Amino acid sequence: MPRRSHLLRQANLRSAITIGLCTFGFLAADLSTVTAEVDYANEVKPLLAKRCYSCHGPDQAESSLGLHQAESSIIEGDSGEQLIVPGDPDASHLLERIVANDDYELMPPEGEPLTESEVDLIRRWIEEGAVFTKHWAYEPVQDVSPPDISANLQKHISKSTESDAEISTTLQTWKANNHPVDAFILDSLLAAGLQPNGAADRHTLIRRVTYDLTGLPPTPQEVAEFVHDSDPDAYEKLVDRLLESPHYGERWGRHWLDLVRYAETNSFERDNPKPNAWKYRDYVIRSFNEDKPYDEFVREQLAGDLLDDVTTETLTATGFYRLGIWDDEPADPLQARYDELDDLVTVTGQTFLGLTINCARCHDHKIDPIPQTDYYGMLAFFADISRYGTRGDQQTNNQIDISGPELNAAYAKADEQRRTIEEELHAIEQDGITKMSAPDQRATEGPKRQREKVLKKKLRPLLTKEQRQRYDDLKAELAEVAKRRDELPDRQQVLGLGKLRPIEQTFVLFRGNPHSPTDEVSPRFPEIFGDTPPEMTAEQRRRVFAEWVTDENNRLSSRVMANRIWQHHFGRGIVRSPNNFGGLGVPPTHPELLDYLANRLVDGGWKLKDMHRLICSSQAYQMSSEVTDKSVELDPANDLFWRFDSRRLSAEEVRDSILAVNQSLNRNTYGPSFYPNLSAEVLAGQSRPGQGWGNSDEAERNRRSVYIHVKRSLLTPLLSAFDFPEPDTTCEARFATLQPGQAMSLLNSEFIHEESDKLAQSVRGQLPPDASSASFVQAVIQQVLMRPALDAEVQEGVELIDELRNKFEMSPQRADALYALSVLNWNEFVFVF
Repeated sequence: MPRRSHLLRQANLRSAITIGLCTFGFLAADLSTVTAEVDYANEVKPLLAKRCYSCHGPDQAESSLGLHQAESSIIEGDSGEQLIVPGDPDASHLLERIVANDDYELMPPEGEPLTESEVDLIRRWIEEGAVFTKHWAYEPVQDVSPPDISANLQKHISKSTESDAEISTTLQTWKANNHPVDAFILDSLLAAGLQPNGAADRHTLIRRVTYDLTGLPPTPQEVAEFVHDSDPDAYEKLVDRLLESPHYGERWGRHWLDLVRYAETNSFERDNPKPNAWKYRDYVIRSFNEDKPYDEFVREQLAGDLLDDVTTETLTATGFYRLGIWDDEPADPLQARYDELDDLVTVTGQTFLGLTINCARCHDHKIDPIPQTDYYGMLAFFADISRYGTRGDQQTNNQIDISGPELNAAYAKADEQRRTIEEELHAIEQDGITKMSAPDQRATEGPKRQREKVLKKKLRPLLTKEQRQRYDDLKAELAEVAKRRDELPDRQQVLGLGKLRPIEQTFVLFRGNPHSPTDEVSPRFPEIFGDTPPEMTAEQRRRVFAEWVTDENNRLSSRVMANRIWQHHFGRGIVRSPNNFGGLGVPPTHPELLDYLANRLVDGGWKLKDMHRLICSSQAYQMSSEVTDKSVELDPANDLFWRFDSRRLSAEEVRDSILAVNQSLNRNTYGPSFYPNLSAEVLAGQSRPGQGWGNSDEAERNRRSVYIHVKRSLLTPLLSAFDFPEPDTTCEARFATLQPGQAMSLLNSEFIHEESDKLAQSVRGQLPPDASSASFVQAVIQQVLMRPALDAEVQEGVELIDELRNKFEMSPQRADALYALSVLNWNEFVFVF
């Protein structure tokens, strides 16, 4: 019934199309003024893939007709019909079938028929020539120049009743600054009949940029100084100061850790730790703080063990390969290996290239021109990557010794001495064993503990006097060697590619099944780029791949990273799907701006701090977040950036801000992770409650959240409530939800009550002993929100404290703490505007 209910509508639609085609010659001029040209890659292809590819796509082409490419769409099929006749919808069998009256002729054969708008889209595309355009992201980065702001404003004036003198102060400011980013934004705004918001006030601006660049709130003193600073370069100096802060790397390094699914354990039932994973985290933070060029940063992670200059830092970078989940007891070891390789292909493709090449593991990609051979060609670059470990050895493959030649030589000498002594001891023991009874001899061949028990009880009487003396001397020497070895400094190790595997030929796997190999495939770049790998040895594979990814002519790498920087400043990217620049991704709202930023990144030596300066110095970034009715009506999603989107603090920012405003934050950087206190109820959620969860002291627990131990099976509840990502897969953008669990965490958790007590004590400690409740309320608001309290806020605060003391008979200290807690729950604290 649902399907037939569409037949009458489709029949009427077909008649309307016929009439429209007959009169098209007379209406073409008018239609062209109201209908935009159809974009095949972004509009038509996703529709065809969703509704038609199952029968006429890359996997199956019934009647020899396929809609995934021009070659198989415009030929005659087995029935003699031609699916698409470019420029002639009436002769195109495709259009005839999707509006057919007969239920048996109507396509697609299953599911709902195409809607009127979908049919019209296909009709217009055929009318315009049915051009199978190449997807925007697979075209080279274009060399674009910013639009002329003055010329655009002059056009705006000529189309309105305004004079040059009547242009708003905001537009005058944009014109005077003549910023390249603003030029692109203003161009699209004016074309849509929109105007940008005015600038945010200084209090809002310093809070916004401080959170964006460091993930921490500014202090009340920093806010006051900036608000009253008359230096015209005060804002630029503020940005420079924040970029030089060690907290910049902590904030922006955390963004990167989301992408590479950073965690410090292996997942699955045992969820054992990954030794030294925190050193990779510190490598990332340090790289951002030092403003390491992005291309170098990428090469170190993909091929840090193969570079001309291999250092401890580059070896630590290869910890990238060891961050994923690992099953220490797989039912199918071969399947497990290819699952791990698939994880690498997925994370590498999406993180560095914005490419979902992993979709081609079992079949050719349904949307993008990525065949299975491309997937396995990329997998072949990683053919030397060994599994993380084995059940019996969970360190050799993933730990790299970086102790240095002198320490290694000392350990080697001690180990050699031990082996020599043990060999002589063993010879004496064996001589005595030959004299034992048969049962005792067999006992010495059993477990080590049983052997030692027999030897201790029965060996000495069977030895000669000389053997006994030598045996005792050797035991003493062995103990001395062990003591000297124990006194040596600990070996230094990092997580990374401790041991590689021999490179074997890679095959395309039928339906992704590792037990069904088909054709051989060599390392190759995706064919959509037309790039061919150079001649290389097997050992050079990952380095060749890394150099291709970071080549200045790569069409995706610079775009993807430029988009990520924009995303984390504006709350969303120019491409809203930052890990997917392919056909199912969201097209860029400002493609020219994206290419401009990508070129600036490369031309600036891949320096990320320069990109921050560029974006933060724009008027677009400094706009207010105020909502205006007219702008919301024209652009409700703010696609054109007419205002700055306010945002909720991230999980780490919430926790770190609480510690910062109560003045207990430990700002020490780098080092091993710490363990926050977790309740018994939370720990009980593990298969072995509490296993692997340490006990850090208070000073360590007050460090920034980026240093919290990330255990996959035991994520910190407060962070999870505020949308900390599951670290099993790459996270391109976090959710920013508003849900009851957050309110419960900020009102009822043991953590928030402890920190509220500290906040109240901190504030009272700065006031005279006899300070009034009004003074206390004013001081709390000043310390938490970095602004003077309003009269109404002071009155309400005093009333609350009085009620808690008098009606609920709370102590003054408890009442103060609960008031402090209430301020930590204000939207003004939890949101950036």
